[in-house]
Amino acid sequence: MHQVPVGASDPAALELLRTELEDDGIVTEVIRPAAIIPESAARAIVRELESRSPAHGGVWTTTTRVWNRYQAPGVDELGQPTAPLVGRMEVAYGTPTRYEITIYRATLTSVGTAAGWTVESLCDEPLAFGGLRLATCPRASLRPPPKPFRFGGQRPTPG
Repeated sequence: MHQVPVGASDPAALELLRTELEDDGIVTEVIRPAAIIPESAARAIVRELESRSPAHGGVWTTTTRVWNRYQAPGVDELGQPTAPLVGRMEVAYGTPTRYEITIYRATLTSVGTAAGWTVESLCDEPLAFGGLRLATCPRASLRPPPKPFRFGGQRPTPG
């Protein structure tokens, strides 16, 4: 379950928490291996998402951690989206290289699942701005974990 700090005012986080507490319509999928958006596509996607914010008649809000998709455009007097949250994508900017973006988790609310959204369709909408789809997006290479450290039978001497 997501934890929201006391005094948090992120409407999307609060909507996600409300959805988790009130019903079981939430769907979260960890993207494995994580999807990597190459530099040229990342720039195009971020530019398009920023121009499609609810304040500009769009349905996306973005930060360097989360991209939120709302059901309809519109903001209140404080500039917060007024429509229900459809879902969110958790992203990391600057990884694995400085200008790439990694998508590692996607979550749909009950509003999103009721409207027929899937994790793939949620991810495909912004990825299309960069000419990508989740199914064909480059993926992070998974490396095996390192071997456990062992002293090889010798103990260090106290000095």
